Amino acid sequence: MKTVLVSELKPFLDAVARQMELYVPKETDGHYVYRRYDPSAAEPPVLNNIRTCTPIKEFLFPLCELAAVFPEPVEPEEIKPFAVFGLKDCDLRSIEILDKVFLEDEFEDPFYVARREKMLIISSDCFEPRQSCCCTLFGGKNYAEKGFDLNLAKVRDGFVVEAGSDKGKEFLQKHKDIFVEVPSEALAERDSIRAQTQKQLEENNAEYKLDGPVNEIMEKGVDSDVFDIESQKCVECQACTRVCPTCHCFYLYDTKQKNYFSKMKMWDGCMRLAYAEVAGGANPRKMLGDRIKHRLMHKFSFFFDRYGIDMCVGCGRCIDADSHKMDIRVVLKKLNEELKDKPKAKVAK
Repeated sequence: MKTVLVSELKPFLDAVARQMELYVPKETDGHYVYRRYDPSAAEPPVLNNIRTCTPIKEFLFPLCELAAVFPEPVEPEEIKPFAVFGLKDCDLRSIEILDKVFLEDEFEDPFYVARREKMLIISSDCFEPRQSCCCTLFGGKNYAEKGFDLNLAKVRDGFVVEAGSDKGKEFLQKHKDIFVEVPSEALAERDSIRAQTQKQLEENNAEYKLDGPVNEIMEKGVDSDVFDIESQKCVECQACTRVCPTCHCFYLYDTKQKNYFSKMKMWDGCMRLAYAEVAGGANPRKMLGDRIKHRLMHKFSFFFDRYGIDMCVGCGRCIDADSHKMDIRVVLKKLNEELKDKPKAKVAK
């Protein structure tokens, strides 16, 4: 991969903003949220040390959008090229999961496709993870190895910029005047920071390490009381599904305009009481514990069976957002411990 060095962020971000709309992280009350980049702003741009609190799915799968119109069909609106800066490895892995859902053969979503094709992905390394960050438990790292167009890593003399796609290489070539060759010392420093951060993540999550594949733990613990116990503290705020970068449930509803009907597409979540309700009022998941169980089974069992990967990237957003601080790592660890305590079945001779 092509790798260069840029001494400051602003010339790099200005170059991106001249080509397309650019969204960058802005720190607010100790968290990062995305804002449109303003090259004329007095406040200098910053590199976010961890992922934003808002999920990347907002750019590809909006909270609410027009899906269809009757009697006339609706075509996807024209999407202008845009870039999102500061994405982390967990964000890129969540895009991979959303791709499997919205780009799947005959179920391809044209609205998602339009946004996905016009998006320039600019990722960056994590270097100060929170206690809630748990990507290492689910196969993640503090830096991206694939899925990006450009990736930045902070070092003493600036930022190491790596191209991960043809779009990224084209950008480096077009703006080569703002870059210099990266010295070997900067690459060594980047690799050292990555190793230190990865070690910190593993130490932070050492107590939550599981004794087997998470999908097997979920499936074997499906009848556990852990879900009902956890539900006693839950207030059904649904924050866990809203901030999750991989939750993709939605519902469709019709609205009447002056001379046509429109069908709207809006985020939904399996933690909502009426989510599983059917005609006549029957509800197979009326109990909150059953909804918590279903959410985790979808994350670690149902999705894995279909696509071969977990639907959790270990970003820790749900841990930070949940009003009663339900920690997904604690739930999995409790299930893991229950299985360890169960006597093994005797093998018939």
